[in-house]
Amino acid sequence: MSRPGWGDRLAEVLGTRVVHTASLAGGCVGDVRALETADGRQLVAKLGSGADGALDLEGWMLDYLRAHSDVPVPRVEHAAPDLLIMERVAGSTGLAGDAQEHAAELLAALHGVTTSRYGLERDTLIGGLPQPNAWCPRWVDFFAERRLRWMAAEAYRAGRLDARTRRDVDALSERLSDWLGEPAQPALLHGDLWGGNMLSQRGRVTGLIDPAIYYGHPEVELAFGTMFGTFNERFFAAYRALRPLDPGFFAERRDLYNLYPLLVHVRLFGGSYVDDVRGVVRRFGAC
Repeated sequence: MSRPGWGDRLAEVLGTRVVHTASLAGGCVGDVRALETADGRQLVAKLGSGADGALDLEGWMLDYLRAHSDVPVPRVEHAAPDLLIMERVAGSTGLAGDAQEHAAELLAALHGVTTSRYGLERDTLIGGLPQPNAWCPRWVDFFAERRLRWMAAEAYRAGRLDARTRRDVDALSERLSDWLGEPAQPALLHGDLWGGNMLSQRGRVTGLIDPAIYYGHPEVELAFGTMFGTFNERFFAAYRALRPLDPGFFAERRDLYNLYPLLVHVRLFGGSYVDDVRGVVRRFGAC
């Protein structure tokens, strides 16, 4: 491999030589490589920058999804802070054709996995950024404090969100109950579902990758699925047949829920995403 020492490290972990590698796109945490081993295994490795990495947390999230649901996720072969090795899943990114309906079936089942509070036993990551998950008894409070306020503050500290817009997000967070309600139960969420994190082949979803898991309202997951056009009408028709959506999701709540991934993108990239955030807070009268 091109990075010094990694060939020996992989051989030690896997118990066999790596005979071929190729760079793969994607991954906010680590350099992503496809691997072929001397004993014929097809794997994917993420290579971190040091022992202070968080690739072991990504491995833990994949294992959590595998243990608590039936959604297809790569089997984790090895997880350390600076190295994650997984099975290589067949398929390409996105949801073409019948894969929309299959994705709806999988997510409806995932959202049927419940617990008693919102959050998770561990903090997680989204796009490589810390995502706090301290348990909370109410969804609206959790979304306001652990999602909107937290990420707005992170974006402000990084110099990518101005003070006025941060105050506007905080003000809107105080009024979320005007539009958002409490779900029947907290649902297990993948947390970062867009086309780049969903693999499919011949009308079937073959793998969900790069999770940012926690227990929350299913609507926040569905909303993000519309932000980049990942879920279409076929998906929502199939999902609604299994888990009905309350009125007002597309008209109002979708935009409020997408304020969180917009803030994540502001923290990561800045630029025009700041205008998108301002547009949401203006729409709901927070500025």
